[in-house]
Amino acid sequence: MSIRLLLITFALASSLIAITGNAQAERVPRTYLVGAAAENSERNVRDKYGTNLTPEDQKETENDVNITASIRKAAVADETLSVNAKNIKIITRDGIVTLRGPVENQIESMTLQQIATQTPGAVQVYNQLEIKAP
Repeated sequence: MSIRLLLITFALASSLIAITGNAQAERVPRTYLVGAAAENSERNVRDKYGTNLTPEDQKETENDVNITASIRKAAVADETLSVNAKNIKIITRDGIVTLRGPVENQIESMTLQQIATQTPGAVQVYNQLEIKAP
């Protein structure tokens, strides 16, 4: 009987803690920038209608996943690339690689294209990288 009472007490205490935790989380004030558009809102609108490839278009075949992983691994290992360049979108469909996203300069764009072109299994590379405005 005491084990049952202990389990019920534990369940009630856990429920109260969970409820209190959620209530505390809801009280956190949220800060919004009134009238400020997100930096990437134009890109989000552009990608919304499916006219451009997004990471959701990545094929799940073993070859395509391996190509994408190899390019990502090489980009991350390249210490000359900026954080933005290391985080570009890499979409591979049937060996055709599309590179998208912002990079700091033309050199980064060319470096990433060269990495993708030299990756085994990559049939063709479309470089849609965007140079960030200074």
